[in-house]
Amino acid sequence: MAGSRQSVPSWISVAAANRVDFEGNVSSMSEKMLKENSSSSSSEKGISDVNLGFGERAFSAAGASVLSAILVNPLDVAKTRLQAQAAGVPYQGLCPIACFDTNTMLPDWRCSTSPTRAVVGSEPVCPPECNRYKGTMDVLYKVIRQEGFTRLWRGTYASIALAVPTVGIYLPCYDIFRNLMEDFTTRSAPNLTPYVPLVAGSVARSLACVSCYPIELARTRMQAFKETQTGVKPAGVWKTLLGVMDPVKSTNLLQNLQSYRILWTGLGAQLARDVPFSAICWSTLEPIRRRILGLVGDQASAASILGANFSAGFVAGTLAAAATCPLDVAKTRRQIEKDPARALKMNTRNTLLEIWRDGGMKGLFTGIGPRVGRAGPSVGIVVSFYEVVKYALHHRHLTQ
Repeated sequence: MAGSRQSVPSWISVAAANRVDFEGNVSSMSEKMLKENSSSSSSEKGISDVNLGFGERAFSAAGASVLSAILVNPLDVAKTRLQAQAAGVPYQGLCPIACFDTNTMLPDWRCSTSPTRAVVGSEPVCPPECNRYKGTMDVLYKVIRQEGFTRLWRGTYASIALAVPTVGIYLPCYDIFRNLMEDFTTRSAPNLTPYVPLVAGSVARSLACVSCYPIELARTRMQAFKETQTGVKPAGVWKTLLGVMDPVKSTNLLQNLQSYRILWTGLGAQLARDVPFSAICWSTLEPIRRRILGLVGDQASAASILGANFSAGFVAGTLAAAATCPLDVAKTRRQIEKDPARALKMNTRNTLLEIWRDGGMKGLFTGIGPRVGRAGPSVGIVVSFYEVVKYALHHRHLTQ
């Protein structure tokens, strides 16, 4: 990560030809590698890695995750709705009366065809196409029309509650694991150094997923199911998790303790998605970021760090999201399963086969548009914000 040791990632300082520090000094590694390797490594650690503790790294990551969760949540809702619809979740309900009775100036703005009334005196019911999502923009449009603009941020509290601890664990652990592994591979196996981001990202993401998974389960369910009763406040994170637990509750204490594992149903699919995502993302992001910062040279600044990290994160997030889309579809399908017995028996392999039988290749890549549209900016925002805050904290330590 930029700023964990210098203004460029520490593993790049070993692999790249030039080293750029925070003051903008450039030294040729090809001339000084052998005699400066041990002393430079320890001094750089003393400046940055010691001063920037886990708490400060977690603070940087938490701020980045909150910003990202708020900005990209509508695309997350669209992706989840499309995947849930493909899994058979019905999106049927009554359109607002105002949709038809008060919108006389623009009669087609709310619904493409005239409403029907099943019973005289009953509320107007939308035709079938009003309850079928056709794509990302169609989801956004119909959610606004049928549920209100604020429903695009359904699950945002869960996203923030999930993102703060998850990213607060993920990015600092990635930093720490990467630095430790770099030190080891640089001394013992230099040929393995390029693979350090892949391994560090996978391990860090696994830790974050396991520790915060129930909140991820609640968020997916909150986004997938819409409230059909007017005037009823949708369930929050706690109520959603209680709803998951209710069908498996028992009077037996031991069975109740065992039933808590339903809160981790779909964890295998989550890990099967997130571990490859992290591996692809970091192994793509680090070389791109290194190349961009190498072009900047001794002009490294907060602005260049922001631009390099956002650009690299955007590209890496987009590629990783597209490659892991089938696993994301499987994760969503497992998380929205309402039958506890079936949910506990499902596994990722059988879920993927079921999706293939139901929808073929198109089914495996359901929701790829909003997923890619969300992941690129999200990774770019999180990584760039994280690195810039670390850069600022590092400079504050230097001035003190």
